[in-house]
Amino acid sequence: MNPPGDAHLRTWTLRFMALLAAETRVQLAWLGERELETGAVVEEVELLCRLSEGLAERGVFAPESLRDLRAIGRRLAEIDAAGRAGLWADALATDPAWDAIRTPARRFLLTTPGARRQPLPRPFPPHTPDH
Repeated sequence: MNPPGDAHLRTWTLRFMALLAAETRVQLAWLGERELETGAVVEEVELLCRLSEGLAERGVFAPESLRDLRAIGRRLAEIDAAGRAGLWADALATDPAWDAIRTPARRFLLTTPGARRQPLPRPFPPHTPDH
């Protein structure tokens, strides 16, 4: 029996992989006017890649699916501090790392049962400062 949070983590992983697998123009459209920091995206995806190891041990993901998640994790680890600074929209347009991540993210979605038609995650509402 899987812990109750496994289904949520699986869904979150699939949605994030769908976002990473999308073409740059689709990613930028999803972002819209949001100012999402590159470092936050990198940290979130690295965490999901690490958590997926345990999910595979519990049968949530097939062990062969981990190959692509590990490739994504390795590529993210290569992004230095300068590459993690600033807005993700800017990094998507200038850093080839995000193009390199797209291929294993797509492969992961194609080889994971139930993931082929995964929609992009719902955009976060724009941040409005308190007055």
